[in-house]
Amino acid sequence: MSHTVPSTTPGTITGGTPKKAALASFLGSAVEYYDFFIFGSAAALIFPHVFFPDADTNAAIMSFATFGFAYVARPIGAVVLGHFGDRVGRRKVLMFTLLLMGASTFVIGCLPDFKTVGWWAPALLVLARLCQGFSAAGEQAGASSMTLEHAPDNRRSFFTSWTLTGTQGGQILAALVFIPVLALPDDIKYTIGWRIPFWLSAVVVLIAFFIRRTLHEPPAFEEARQTAQISKLPVADLLKSHWRDVLRVIACAFIAAVSTVFGTLAISYAKNVAGVDGTTTLWLVVGANFLALGTQPLFGMLADRIGRKPVFIYGALSSAVLTPVFLLSLESGSVPQMFLAAVAFFSFGYAAANAVWPSFYAEMFSTNVRFSGLAIGTQLGFLMAGFAPAIVAAMGGIKPGGWVQITIFTAVICVIAAVAALTAKETFRVPTKELGLR
Repeated sequence: MSHTVPSTTPGTITGGTPKKAALASFLGSAVEYYDFFIFGSAAALIFPHVFFPDADTNAAIMSFATFGFAYVARPIGAVVLGHFGDRVGRRKVLMFTLLLMGASTFVIGCLPDFKTVGWWAPALLVLARLCQGFSAAGEQAGASSMTLEHAPDNRRSFFTSWTLTGTQGGQILAALVFIPVLALPDDIKYTIGWRIPFWLSAVVVLIAFFIRRTLHEPPAFEEARQTAQISKLPVADLLKSHWRDVLRVIACAFIAAVSTVFGTLAISYAKNVAGVDGTTTLWLVVGANFLALGTQPLFGMLADRIGRKPVFIYGALSSAVLTPVFLLSLESGSVPQMFLAAVAFFSFGYAAANAVWPSFYAEMFSTNVRFSGLAIGTQLGFLMAGFAPAIVAAMGGIKPGGWVQITIFTAVICVIAAVAALTAKETFRVPTKELGLR
């Protein structure tokens, strides 16, 4: 039985504003993934020299582990932020997550190095990273819920795809900011230079803040509030009525590890094994993400026409097939070959699943538990993405011949995601008001 509280906001429910919601979601995701990508790049190329005593393989593994710590905080943030997102509203929680992410990232740029404070340096880095993870737990779930609930029934996948397209915007911006840093002399790069991208996140946060503050709660949430359908304990109701969908989303969300393989692990592999300089690999990331800005909305439109499941499953399986193609291209020495492989792998493979999952996962849940279901399911699944670099590095994935380990790891998680998607109900023709109802 659902626990509800009476409405405290009487009045007329205004119509949805899908374009503004999509823009706000795009910018919020851009902030999140700008911050996450500069951390991932720094974890691969900078932090082993700055926050650990020796820049060797062990330092690289520990550095990748700091990247993964954010994903430990994400499930906790998902429960807390999901509760308030379903109780008090999507917009208020999204304002909080935006500011926390920006502040955490700025603080990372201010941290002392290992030479100054010893092991306190990586400890403080982990603390700031945990705050990033707590914030990120609510950002995409809230943005996806809000955009889906503002969108017309027949275009939900297209509009929600902009939430994840924002991740590409953030990654492009982060790479463009980080590339000049890598060109700096070592005495500048490892002291003040690496800090600049973290400080610049404040600018992106302010832009997103002023856009998001003008957005209203979506009609579906307002209707639930005015008809006393708001859950008093959203997580309890979620686990009672949607536990199968939560498990399904967890397994599907393993697909996010493909992004960390592409954007973080491959950079380290290219540098340590293939001898490709960091600047070149970052340009590959920029190029593939730039093209994904166009392909992801197209995949979203396709999912509105033929369904979420076939597009998502295509994205998962094509990622498995194209992973070794991309990794071996890094060893070819041919930049054009690397670029074509990167674009095929990311922009035309993984981008399909990435574009569709916000609508695919969110449509499994009813309005009163959607934020919680989406947040908890994705963040537990994203643990795989967070620790993928450290796991594969420990398996020997950043040593000669490591493309085999990376390929096997990626193939396994992609198949798990595809099989889980097969068990889901197709929802692209279900009206928003009827989503998640049994």
